[in-house]
Amino acid sequence: MKQSVVQLFVTCLVDSLFPSVGESTIAILEGQGLTVEFPFDQTCCGQPAFNAGFQKEAKSMARHIVEVLHDTQGPIISPSGSCAEMLTHHGPELLANDPDIAPKAREVASRVRELTAFLVNDLGITNVGARVEEQRAAYHSSCHGLRGLGIDDEPRQLLQQVEGLEFAELPEAETCCGFGGIFSIEMPEISTAMLDSKIENLMSTGADVLVGGDVGCLMHIEGGLRRRGIAIQVAHIATILRKGNG
Repeated sequence: MKQSVVQLFVTCLVDSLFPSVGESTIAILEGQGLTVEFPFDQTCCGQPAFNAGFQKEAKSMARHIVEVLHDTQGPIISPSGSCAEMLTHHGPELLANDPDIAPKAREVASRVRELTAFLVNDLGITNVGARVEEQRAAYHSSCHGLRGLGIDDEPRQLLQQVEGLEFAELPEAETCCGFGGIFSIEMPEISTAMLDSKIENLMSTGADVLVGGDVGCLMHIEGGLRRRGIAIQVAHIATILRKGNG
């Protein structure tokens, strides 16, 4: 079903480190005839604090972002399965015992969509008109998007329609890359072992580029590739889907 107005929930990492992903997300959505609004008071959804066990701080941040997004209209689109999953599931859980905010948290959660899921499942679009110079791409399924939101085939459908892009299935694509937010900091040895396995699987595909839907995972994997001197590039799916569309 077509929507006319959508909200962009850009996420902290995109806003601070990868603004081109946010710009690409806007371009893709506007390319479908949508008006994209950006609530300027949006901040962190509280996921880092929540994952670290700081419930009080996470609840405070969740309350703020819910108040901001509740005062908007239309689907709330995020280029991150991780942050979308936080708003969809854990935000309402954190605020469930607060009668003033709990209904708002549930209403916001019902409108949150990860970008690829929104394009494929809500708009019924698998071809956004993207085209690239001939290259081979593999896709990494980030844990929160895959397990928390059930996003699996949607990114693949979109990538398979990109002109000039040959899609290669990544072995053990559903396996964690070892990032896991603070997990990679608290358990670096295990994280590195998981990353090494992911890189070996990636190299077996012959891919020129690894595509993903969460910049945290991509940043982690790219770090491993560069430390090993491997030239495979990494790209958020939004930047790939924007190519050839201005």
